[in-house]
Amino acid sequence: MLHLAPRSEGRTRSEIAAATLMLCDAGIMSYSGHVSARLPGADASFLIQSIDQPRNGLRPEHMIVCDLDGRSIAADPKLRAPIEVALHAEIYRARPDVKSVAHFHYDLATSFTLVEDVPLRLVKNHAVRWRSGIPVHDDPGHVAGAERGKALTRTLGPHHACQIRAHGQVIVAESVPAVFHDTIHFIENADAHHAAASIGKVRPLSAADLDLFEAELKRDRLVDKLWAYYLDGSRRSGVLPEGLEL
Repeated sequence: MLHLAPRSEGRTRSEIAAATLMLCDAGIMSYSGHVSARLPGADASFLIQSIDQPRNGLRPEHMIVCDLDGRSIAADPKLRAPIEVALHAEIYRARPDVKSVAHFHYDLATSFTLVEDVPLRLVKNHAVRWRSGIPVHDDPGHVAGAERGKALTRTLGPHHACQIRAHGQVIVAESVPAVFHDTIHFIENADAHHAAASIGKVRPLSAADLDLFEAELKRDRLVDKLWAYYLDGSRRSGVLPEGLEL
């Protein structure tokens, strides 16, 4: 399975670049946001893009290594960590199960944090990933600094996603391909909920529905399938540059 194959730092850098480029191409990420991943074999450090690099031109060499205090330990002093590096660092500190984090700002999904009594509900089968909950972090500001990072991490708790009120989304998963897979399906679920609400009363998935989907969905296979599909299409369209280690 693709996302369970042995990883190297070079491959992880390429995966982050590919995921970021494909999310930009899909209209989910734009001029801000970031995907990160734990450095293979070093749980106390992670890879994230530098603040100065445009997302739609990201390459493996634009990544920097940060420790869990959000400090860059990159060899190139010109590469600086993004403002919200603490968002990633504090999640990695608190959640050893998390190997990759995506933070982005998808307005339609964010709109569910701007109204009262209309939370984002689970309406599509892959949304079973978030059956434990999609909490909303009340502080809409940049998650800049350790204290804000810790607060966001407390809101996320044991869940796999959270929304930041009037700001954006955070998705966590076991690999970069998995966090990409979950981001695509998180957005599909938000789009479907919004579209259904424009027609009539939304009928979210029941506990029995979620039980059925949970029993039938083979996560490893589906992560690989979606990742391969997007890689192939993005190579054909020229979104991905030659030479990525994927």
